[in-house]
Amino acid sequence: MENNNDNALHQVVERIRAAAADATPLCIRGGGTKDFYGEAPQGELLDMRPLAGITSYEPSELVVTVRAGTPLAELEAALAEKGQCLPFEPPCFGSGGTVGGMVAAGLSGPARASVGSVRDYVLGATLVNGRGEVLSFGGQVMKNVAGYDVSRVLAGSLGTLGVIAEVSLKVLPVPPAEATLEFACEQGDALRLLNEWGGRPLPLNASCWFEYAGAGALYLRLRGAVAAVEAACEHLGGERKDNARAAADWQSLRDQQLPWFATGNGPDALWRVSVPQTAPVLSIDGSAPLIEWHGGQRWYKAPPSEAARIREIARAAGGHATLFRLPGSALQSGVPRFDALSAPVERIQRALMREFDPHGLFNRGRLLPAN
Repeated sequence: MENNNDNALHQVVERIRAAAADATPLCIRGGGTKDFYGEAPQGELLDMRPLAGITSYEPSELVVTVRAGTPLAELEAALAEKGQCLPFEPPCFGSGGTVGGMVAAGLSGPARASVGSVRDYVLGATLVNGRGEVLSFGGQVMKNVAGYDVSRVLAGSLGTLGVIAEVSLKVLPVPPAEATLEFACEQGDALRLLNEWGGRPLPLNASCWFEYAGAGALYLRLRGAVAAVEAACEHLGGERKDNARAAADWQSLRDQQLPWFATGNGPDALWRVSVPQTAPVLSIDGSAPLIEWHGGQRWYKAPPSEAARIREIARAAGGHATLFRLPGSALQSGVPRFDALSAPVERIQRALMREFDPHGLFNRGRLLPAN
């Protein structure tokens, strides 16, 4: 396995050097489960799946090092055998997702507001830059970085800084107790309750509010010590759900498999609006949103043509809006997927991209418009 992966990395390096020599753009891909996210992939395919396997795993140290093409399901299964997990619950969107794609996309699941995001768990990374150089950043402990923390900058970069070859991740034990509570309430009441509970010493882990059959319901997941979870359930009230059924529903939420996310072939796109948790109900027309992250992440269905209005409302609330997924009837909408960056932030982002990928080979135009 080691020799096979050494050979796979060598082939990646040689492919990048050849692409740099003739200015051929490359589309970095693992399982392709997130091709819908960001602007359309461009360039010749660079398949990362051959570079797979868990390099090292020290359960007692809560650290795992994994090659980029490793299936995410394989990593999660290995962690589960030791009673551990990736606390940020990375979305899969399909059975073929890889660890490299998880880091490059930088997406997190329902628990993100309570436990942190992908980047908070990246300890180190091995990267192949646009010159075909193999670079290593960070390590396998939390405090080992001097200067720029490049390994964490990779999270959410959509492959525009280089080819992730390997990552070291912090993992955590599965909490000993879990409970899900349901509360019948409207959107405004749900936001008020979440803000009120957020100021108390409660083992909050995830939340979700949406309307079904015309009625709103707030779901709250508690995780932690047995005594803390039981005390919180008694204090908060609500209807306690069956753990097995609730676990399946939370996983469906993570992977956007709940019926609420179904868009079909209609004109509506799926918008992700990121705002402060204390933001009030937003006046975005259309169906009622699905709200996660204790109010910080709100999903809306609206046509791409509503981009300017949605983004204006999001900015007024102190956040931003992403055109997350287009409907089948509008695969080419002409609307930018990501909200415009401020001039200083875009300057920094482009400077990083030029430094790591001077020939502009990797996932061209996927994150920022190509110059």
